[in-house]
Amino acid sequence: MAKAVALVSALCILAIAAVAHAHQQSFNVEGDVYCDPCRVQFETELAQRLTGATVKLECRDLETKALTYSTEGVTGANGHYSLKVVGDHANAICEVGVVKSPRPDCSEPLGDLEKSRVVLTANDGLHAAVRFANPIGFQTKTAIPQCGPQSHLQCIDRHHQGPLGQAAFLLKLERREK
Repeated sequence: MAKAVALVSALCILAIAAVAHAHQQSFNVEGDVYCDPCRVQFETELAQRLTGATVKLECRDLETKALTYSTEGVTGANGHYSLKVVGDHANAICEVGVVKSPRPDCSEPLGDLEKSRVVLTANDGLHAAVRFANPIGFQTKTAIPQCGPQSHLQCIDRHHQGPLGQAAFLLKLERREK
């Protein structure tokens, strides 16, 4: 009798494991790619979204840094991309980065905004399968004339709005002009 109970228990555990494996976690990572014609490395009113830009998502193991997952995609209308990611990547650092620009005049990756980190695990308190990456992009080789310090560009990046953000924006413009 004890052997029968052990056998039934083992079969139940295997069945639960099979169902859990069949219902593997998946996420959609969404974001935007833009061209920075002012070389300020954040989105301004003169920035243009890039249709046809290639992006790549890579997940690397936290300890070994070995590649554990990778997928590529291309931006559609308005420079927006959506990448399907299969699996839970709790023990990995996942980043979306730019690979190729559709515009030869705007093909230099943005230094700090070349990649955006995204969390891809169900164990983070978020209940949505859609994860949003920060905007990433490319910049032109030189800034266009409309980007000068007297242009009063409006910053549209939510991280640079307000007096401190505008001050940082103007400081970058001033440094670029030197």
